[in-house]
Amino acid sequence: MQVSICTLFEGDYHYGVGVLANSLYQRGYRGTIWVGYRGNLPPWASTAKQNEGYQELIAADGLSLRFIYITADTYFSFYKPEFMQTLWKDYCSEAEAIFYFDPDIVNRSLWDFYERWVKRGVALCEDAWPYFLTSNHPIRLAWRDYIEDKGYPCLRLLERYYNAGFVGIHKEHASILSLWATLITLFRDDDAYMSRSSDHRYPYINLHDQDALNIALMVSTYPMSTVGPEGMDFTTRGFLMSHAAGANIVKPWRKNLIAKALGGVPPSHTDKLFWQYATSPIPVYSHHYVARKQLTLRIASAIGRFIRRS
Repeated sequence: MQVSICTLFEGDYHYGVGVLANSLYQRGYRGTIWVGYRGNLPPWASTAKQNEGYQELIAADGLSLRFIYITADTYFSFYKPEFMQTLWKDYCSEAEAIFYFDPDIVNRSLWDFYERWVKRGVALCEDAWPYFLTSNHPIRLAWRDYIEDKGYPCLRLLERYYNAGFVGIHKEHASILSLWATLITLFRDDDAYMSRSSDHRYPYINLHDQDALNIALMVSTYPMSTVGPEGMDFTTRGFLMSHAAGANIVKPWRKNLIAKALGGVPPSHTDKLFWQYATSPIPVYSHHYVARKQLTLRIASAIGRFIRRS
């Protein structure tokens, strides 16, 4: 199956991009990863060669990263569906499916699983919310009322809420990207978004790309194939990927592991996976640096067995 992977980053998230790429490659992915970015190329991509419309890094036998400089003046969280549309239109029209991963995800699964998965429908993982936004949840019903007032009939009321940090879309279902992007624009222009810190006001849309994705699923009938929050290691028994997401989550490349452990927060599974995939095939960090980090992980894990935040 001919597929492509994409992600978006700016600032120090390039550390996550490199580790994401390593984790995908080591679990069997062979192909191209399209990387939209602002600012500078990562230090580990200094040998990338200029091509028509992108810079290409041959990271390993069978793995290339193609960097596209993004000029759009918008938050990357708003830009995901537009980026995927652009890739299909201008860069990889031959792809049968495109997968988007946030740059703070580490892959755990053999790649073959993803290719089989996306054939069954839009591939999604549930979010880590402590409730599921069931079909009769007042926020879900408010979304329905709001979007129907805007001329989009609600075709299904879902029982679960999905994280926009990962999505896999087969070409047969590519038109959902246009709907997702249109809703993002609608909500922005209508000033429907509110900040997390603001009063909870109608229509209760505050997670940007994520709420828009979930509402797009409500006003469409694209087939879906979904896994629970374990798909991103938000709960136990995961096997797919590990996502360092959440308002109080420190990204693995920024985390002071010892200080966190002394404060009652031991290393997460994502932390351990991040440093496992930090050197090969892309040398995001030196082997010496990673060896020190892995020692620190063991010490922090030991501390965590005695100190736990209540």
